[in-house]
Amino acid sequence: MSTEKQNLQHSQWGGETQAAQDSRQLKGADIAVQAIERAGIEVVFAYPGGASMELHQSMRDSSLRVLLPRHEQGGAFAAGGYARVTGKTGVCMATSGPGATNLVTGITDAYMDSIPMVAITGQVPHTFIGKNAFQETDIIGMTRPVCKHSYLVLDVNDIPEVFAEAFYLANTGRPGPVIIDLPKDVQQSMCVPEYPEKVRFRGYKAPQAPETEDIRKIKELIRNSKRPCIYAGGGIIAGAAQKELRRFAEEFNIPVATTLMGIGGIPESHPLSLKWLGMHGAYYANYAVNESDLLLTFGARFDDRVTGKVSSFAEKAKIVHVDLDPSEINKNKRVDLGIVCDVKAVLKELLKEPEYKEYKEWHEQIQSWKTNYPFQYKKTDLLQPQNIIECLYEETKGDAIVVTGVGQHQMWAAQFYDFERPRQYITSGGLGAMGFGLPSAVGAKVAMPDQTVIDIDGDGSFQMNIQELGTVHADNIGVKMVVINNQHLGMVAQWEDRFYGQRRGNTILSSERSERPYPDFAQIAKGYEVPAREIWHKSELQDGIREMLNTDGPFLLDIHVQYEEHVLPMIPAGGKHIDIMTE
Repeated sequence: MSTEKQNLQHSQWGGETQAAQDSRQLKGADIAVQAIERAGIEVVFAYPGGASMELHQSMRDSSLRVLLPRHEQGGAFAAGGYARVTGKTGVCMATSGPGATNLVTGITDAYMDSIPMVAITGQVPHTFIGKNAFQETDIIGMTRPVCKHSYLVLDVNDIPEVFAEAFYLANTGRPGPVIIDLPKDVQQSMCVPEYPEKVRFRGYKAPQAPETEDIRKIKELIRNSKRPCIYAGGGIIAGAAQKELRRFAEEFNIPVATTLMGIGGIPESHPLSLKWLGMHGAYYANYAVNESDLLLTFGARFDDRVTGKVSSFAEKAKIVHVDLDPSEINKNKRVDLGIVCDVKAVLKELLKEPEYKEYKEWHEQIQSWKTNYPFQYKKTDLLQPQNIIECLYEETKGDAIVVTGVGQHQMWAAQFYDFERPRQYITSGGLGAMGFGLPSAVGAKVAMPDQTVIDIDGDGSFQMNIQELGTVHADNIGVKMVVINNQHLGMVAQWEDRFYGQRRGNTILSSERSERPYPDFAQIAKGYEVPAREIWHKSELQDGIREMLNTDGPFLLDIHVQYEEHVLPMIPAGGKHIDIMTE
């Protein structure tokens, strides 16, 4: 029988002709891009290369906005910044080999801070995998410890389901990064895509409602407490539980200390706010948590930068730990009551029958700590980092989204800028990755174009991804950049001052061959056609900040300060709250 007769007969029997089926076939790359669009994604941070060219060609015909970072690490951090300010899944893309490996730091950062991300990498054709082909790396093996899940796609027909699963996994339960590795020949293969209507996983369950008995136990502990305290982490932000947290604190009259990742979970101007605790956190937050007799831990993980010496952390308290991730319960700190559940659901149940108590002596004690040991510094006539943050706060009326690099400036920003809402303070918490600030601010500004986004950075951290000034200019991304320039790796130098007899071990960034602070950030910015200004004296500060904020589009402010300033208070690594240094 001829092909024409077969097709005609097939059509008459109600089937689809081969010609019709062929007309619906798409390249794997086109299917992948359609799958990204179907996931509701609008922006992709992608750097092309040989193994990902097909994807870039497909994206040209899509609805996606594709931003070209100047380094793949910048793209991963930008995707993370986008996700942190929106709660949506950030997407980055790179080619195989060095492109993929350059994503690893940004992927790890997202993993440590539970940020939803999908990282898509091109890969060599599948027949070359394992043969050390040009630009081949086992990115799945490399990232296995630092991602929520990963896929190596070897069949073009699997693309729709894999992408649907990846986006579902990245932003359900405890969020995190998912990697999709897509060989070039799979991108080029053809098939008729079948997109799944729903995603189902065996053994992967949505969080259940809290047990009535657990709610009863929490209330009984609160009833018997005289010095209760809340320790709230990034799970409050990820779970959009900030309203419930505030109501719970108010209706039960319990003070709240957050982690760095939990900043904004309760307005820091609120009378029950203790700001944040930990190594450089508020004196009063550290003392309140450690002197409490009941510690209600919501969406936090007892990180070592919070606990110091774990065995003596909150040692006088009964500890309740509510977390979505069962692996976190009793991982770092043994608790009296561990509850695996969505924090928001637990708070809602507790709020059904609130039990207000005065805790008069406890609140008086906390107020005494607040009065006697606020965040403070010895003011001089010189430019000081703390004063810079205070001036930024005043000029922005506390309304900016603040993104930081990692180092002293990161801590000063958290200490001296009061944050009133979630997703307003964006920082690399768990990984502490220098170079985070500028590209993450790019991602944040792309996500929130109508809001003021300020990268507060140090001269060391800023240089690690300074090339993203190219992205800032090319896409006219109006991020504001404040470089607190002390010519040192300030945080490491502070440790040298405190614990190594001031011996400098490669922490000085200045050059003896340069007559001025090095490099000249303003000149570099101007080379990228980004407006910039240097500030040398305290009298110039307010005017410089106003010029930056009033300039339409991006602006870099290079502010020169002395390196002798230390971030205080400080609890030495492995120390107790009573070891806190305030001078």
